Amino acid sequence: MPYAAYIFDLDGTLLDTLPDLVKLTNMVLEQRGWPQRTQQEILSYVGDGGRVLLQRAAPAETPEEQLEEAFVQWQALYPTYGHALTKPYDGMPEALAQLKAQGAKLGVLSNKFDVAVKEVIARHFPNTFDLARGECDEIPRKPDPRGLQHMIAQLGITPEQVAYIGDSGTDMTVATKAGAFPVGVAWGYRPVEELVAAGAQLIVNEPSELAFLR
Repeated sequence: MPYAAYIFDLDGTLLDTLPDLVKLTNMVLEQRGWPQRTQQEILSYVGDGGRVLLQRAAPAETPEEQLEEAFVQWQALYPTYGHALTKPYDGMPEALAQLKAQGAKLGVLSNKFDVAVKEVIARHFPNTFDLARGECDEIPRKPDPRGLQHMIAQLGITPEQVAYIGDSGTDMTVATKAGAFPVGVAWGYRPVEELVAAGAQLIVNEPSELAFLR
C-alpha cells in the first residue's frame, strides 16, 4: 500500500534553493568584510541550517558573537533575497498533486529556520502541505528525531506509515531514528553514495516515482 504520509526535506529535495543561498550568503559575507565563497563551497556547507551555513562560510576562528550577528543579518535579508531564484524541481508539483489525490498527508521538515520554511512553502506550494516546520525551540535540528516524531504524532499516524524523503545523509539518519522509511533523492545536493551509506532504503531518480512507493 502507499504510505499514509510523505514528509519531505526542503532544500535540495522539493526546491532548488542553492542559487539564492549563494547570493544571500555572499551578500552577508561582503557586508561584513569577509571573503566571498564559491557556489561549490556553499553547496558543501548546506544541510544543517542557516546558522551552521554561516559558521562554515565565515573566516576560521570568527568569534561566536560575530557569527550570531551574521546569522541575524542573514535571517533579516532572507525575506527579500531568499526566494528570487528558487524554484521547484521539475515534476515535483505534479508528484505532490498525485500523492494528495491518493489521499496521502504531506509534510515538510527542514533544518532551515521555521519562519523561512513557512514562507517558502506558502510561496511555492500553496495549499499543498498539511504541516511545514523548520528549526525552532519546538523542532530541533535534524538528525535529532524529535521534530519528525512530533510531526508524525500531529498527523495522527505511526512512524511505519511514513516515508521521509531527502537528499542528505542527515535526512536518512533522522528517518531511521524516527522509525520512518528513508527515501533518498538522486537530484539533490549530496551524492547518492552518502544517502546509501546513511541508510537510504530506496533511491528515486525523479519526483514521479514517489507516487509508486510501497
